[in-house]
Amino acid sequence: MSSETTPTSKPVKTTGLHVGEPAPGVQKVDPILIADGVKRTFGGLTAVDVDHVEIPRGAITALIGPNGAGKTTFFNLLTGFDKPDEGKWEFDGRSLAHVPAYRVARMGLIRTFQLTKALGLLTVMDNMKLGAKGQSGENLFRSILPFIWRKQEEEIDAKAIELLGRFKLDAKKEDYAASLSGGQRKLLEMARALMSDPTLVMLDEPMAGVNPALTQSLLDHILDLKSQGMTVLFVEHDMHMVRHIADWVIVMAEGKIVAEGDPHNVMQDQAVIDAYLGAHHDTDLGATDTDHVEAMKELIDDEQ
Repeated sequence: MSSETTPTSKPVKTTGLHVGEPAPGVQKVDPILIADGVKRTFGGLTAVDVDHVEIPRGAITALIGPNGAGKTTFFNLLTGFDKPDEGKWEFDGRSLAHVPAYRVARMGLIRTFQLTKALGLLTVMDNMKLGAKGQSGENLFRSILPFIWRKQEEEIDAKAIELLGRFKLDAKKEDYAASLSGGQRKLLEMARALMSDPTLVMLDEPMAGVNPALTQSLLDHILDLKSQGMTVLFVEHDMHMVRHIADWVIVMAEGKIVAEGDPHNVMQDQAVIDAYLGAHHDTDLGATDTDHVEAMKELIDDEQ
């Protein structure tokens, strides 16, 4: 028997959602979404160039970054609304490459949009019913046999009414979606997304254009998604909101992932400060960009 000893491997540091030190592309303990080498260009402009990123399961992850960072484009690529030039990505172990948006949704990955996509000439109730998947009545043959789909239709109606009640929209169920306020449309889009019992909900700037009176309601609903066992990935510019509800933060700048970590540490990361502050040196700031920079300054001051 040899006197040589087998070297003991160094234990892997695991902290909460991730393995090892927080850094762009850090390995997650239980990732639900993984993207590798995803790149999208428009002419000579590289909008997205993500080497590797993993989204932790069962957590609320915020995707932040200055205007033009590529966040919404990345959302579009992951959900089948746009096609990358190269790369691969998978959801819950299944490849999403070349999978159209409607099939991605059927797999359990649902998204909302910065500009809501409610069908204005349909009622709120009809919008909700469109979100249910696997409806027997959508089949041409089965549609002429009411006894096949009627029970399912009743169950869908009951589920829609329950969700509308939860989102305080039940009184609006017979109103046309076009009559809703911007904030109410955001609520409707989120409620409709839940009709399909998603595993991962992706929210593109859920607070954009929302009346402050509805902001807390939306925040509560996002937190409620997590409590129901769903994973949430959202794009947001409101840094105070991010710090309040996010478990993990991913920062994009110029199409790349430049930082990852918990909200407390990310707000002090030099790469994040540079992305929000340094990117604006010697340039004219628009009102929105100025607000983002000031919010980041306030958060940095608070953390210190």
